[in-house]
Amino acid sequence: MTDFDPRALRSAFGTFLTGVTVVTTHDKSGRPIGFTANSFSSVSLDPPLVSVCLANTSSNFNTFSEAAGFAVNILSEDQISVSNTFARPSQDRFSGVEWKPGPNGAPILAGVSAWFDCSVFKTVEAGDHLILIGRVEAFDHSIAPGLGYARGAYVTPAAEARALNRRAGVVVSALIERDGQILLLDDGNGGLTIPATEDMANGADTALAQLIAGCRIKAEPGFIYSVYQDKSRRQHISFLCQAEDGSPANGAFTQIVESTLMDVADPAICTMLERFARESRLGNFGIYYGDETSGRVKPLVRGS
Repeated sequence: MTDFDPRALRSAFGTFLTGVTVVTTHDKSGRPIGFTANSFSSVSLDPPLVSVCLANTSSNFNTFSEAAGFAVNILSEDQISVSNTFARPSQDRFSGVEWKPGPNGAPILAGVSAWFDCSVFKTVEAGDHLILIGRVEAFDHSIAPGLGYARGAYVTPAAEARALNRRAGVVVSALIERDGQILLLDDGNGGLTIPATEDMANGADTALAQLIAGCRIKAEPGFIYSVYQDKSRRQHISFLCQAEDGSPANGAFTQIVESTLMDVADPAICTMLERFARESRLGNFGIYYGDETSGRVKPLVRGS
């Protein structure tokens, strides 16, 4: 049995399961094969299990149904070409892609946001698809933002931020996460808050980059996590970002528990942090739309 830090694995699951994924393995001759997954989700943390769905009509069906293991590669936002390569028919999808064998043997693509190298735990026939359930034998993830796909188009964190450029009355904040903990700052009144700014002179993407730089920690801008309007009719946009190891210049990474929430004076931020803690445990994130007191959470679209 492979032992993992549950907090690190939960963080990897929760952060990346909504992105575009490429599933890989080797055929009987040792040749690497792969496809862009149309469904990927976590199944269990103990034991660590993930699942992907493979269409019965896929040219890879026999190979994957008989394979002893496979890897799930979560593509980063600059890997649109990789997604297209593995989504289209090709004699050798790996010819222009850098990869290496993972610890459990399956092909791991270079530059991905995260990967999970799995042994086959179980296969389940489900209508016109086969569900492959894999036991995670090894995994790794980076701070690179994932590539999303919704309504027939790719979605990236950079594009989301640029779409908000130069809007007046907008507050940009950063929910900076590492291993399930959030970077919290002193709000100046003895309480806690998250990095935020109203300086939108150069756009939301620049404002977010400056927030991260001000914390003096390496982190990548992520997807919009919450959108709401306060009583002053200011629009608040919060981005979920991933941080690397290192000590921030201000504040500290903190586990979101009840005692921590009691120190957060802003009720909207408190609610957002409470929601993050809950979704992090479930590994199923969404986007909040509403005002500072009520709204709805729309689940993120899973990879295609």
